[in-house]
Amino acid sequence: MNKTSSTADAILACTRSLIASGGYNGFSYADIAEVIGIRKPSIHHHFPSKADLVKTLVAGYLEQAQEGFGNLEHAIPEPLDQLRAYIGHWKRCIGDETAPFCLCALLASEMPILPEQVRMQVRSFFRFLSGWLTAVLERGVSRGTIVLNNTPQTEAELFMASLHGAMLSARAYGDTAMFGTIMDSQLQRLAAGR
Repeated sequence: MNKTSSTADAILACTRSLIASGGYNGFSYADIAEVIGIRKPSIHHHFPSKADLVKTLVAGYLEQAQEGFGNLEHAIPEPLDQLRAYIGHWKRCIGDETAPFCLCALLASEMPILPEQVRMQVRSFFRFLSGWLTAVLERGVSRGTIVLNNTPQTEAELFMASLHGAMLSARAYGDTAMFGTIMDSQLQRLAAGR
C-alpha cells in the first residue's frame, strides 16, 4: 500500500469514528488533522470537500456490505441462519464497540442537513440492504424455514427498522445486550414452526 492510499484510508477511518461519535456536523477537517497528525491541506488533497469525503466513506461502506453479504451467502446457505449471522455481526460490533451503530443509519437521521450527494449514497445503502433482506426472506419462505405476516418487502423494511431501532435502544439505555434482546425476538417471529 502506498503512502497516498494509506493516508486516505486513515482519513476515512477517522471520519467514520467521528461520525459515530458526533454525526455529520460534529467534526471538521481540523478534527481529522489533529487525530491523524496531518495538515488540513493534505485532507483536501484527497477529499476536496467534506461532502466528497463522506460520500466516499459511504460508497466504501456499501461496497463492504455487498462483499460481506456475498461471502455470508456463500458460507451459510440457510436464509434464517444468514439473518442470524447478520444479527450476530452487529451483536459483536455493538458489544466490543468496534462499530456501535450502522454508519448509514446515523447519517439517515441527519438527512435534511446532508449534501445531496451524501443523501444519494445513504439511500443507495438502504435500498441495497432492503433488497438483500427481501431476497433472503423470499428464499426462506420458499424453503419453508421463514414465515411472514406481510410481503417480503414489507417484512424486510420491518426487519431493517427493528435492527436500527435496536441499535438506538442499546445506545439510549447504555445496555449492549438490548440489541440482542430485540433482534432475537425478530428472528423468533420469522422462524417457521416457532
